[in-house]
Amino acid sequence: MATITQPAEARPFEHLVLDFLAYLEFERGLSRNTLEAYRSDLLQFGRFIDARGTTAVAASSADLGDFLADLAQGNGRPAASPATIHRKAACLRSFYRHLRREGILDGDPAATISGPRRGRRLPKVLSRGEIAKLLEQPTGTTPTALRDAALLELMYACGLRASEAIGIEVGDVDLEDGVLRARGKGSKERVVPVGRKAVEAVRRYLERGRPVLVRGRSVPQLFLNFRGEALTRQGLYKIVRRHAVSAGLG
Repeated sequence: MATITQPAEARPFEHLVLDFLAYLEFERGLSRNTLEAYRSDLLQFGRFIDARGTTAVAASSADLGDFLADLAQGNGRPAASPATIHRKAACLRSFYRHLRREGILDGDPAATISGPRRGRRLPKVLSRGEIAKLLEQPTGTTPTALRDAALLELMYACGLRASEAIGIEVGDVDLEDGVLRARGKGSKERVVPVGRKAVEAVRRYLERGRPVLVRGRSVPQLFLNFRGEALTRQGLYKIVRRHAVSAGLG
């Protein structure tokens, strides 16, 4: 017996939301917290368009824009922050892409919407004293402590970007001549000198830290996580952040 699909315009908004959340959970593996935030955002949007006498399927780009503008203005409620509006705009764009992907909509009213521009924070430039304090934080002789010391010394001695630091391979470091081959965007390479303290930190890590982390496996990257895998950008940020907080800089 064939299943009769209910027309999209006749399906309750809540059903469309549940289908979307199921897609996010099982196809994209999003966390429960993220799913709950998306659910809350969409139900709030649903109440807004319902008050306008329209539906999610019939909503226009103007309706979506008015919803975000209403959040920003507050209109008797506390005005939403730019970060919150950005999240809700991202949620709407994802929701309407899903409706189009499922053949429920031909067009995409969310394609042109955007949240308010967020002010960008200027990066904090550390003084010599602050850098020295940060570099002092990794202590001890555990494999991860040796790694952190080598990573921080190398990054600050050579002025490495995060992508360059995690991309360094063991063969890129010449400890005898004190030079490093770093790979930047577009596979561009540059050779930079490595200071004495950084050379010593990397040597200690190579001798007593990395062999423990790599566990006999063949991994070309210099810096590894505790599982013996190449350090990721997120992992690097966590290391730097942790030591910055310890140094009183976070």
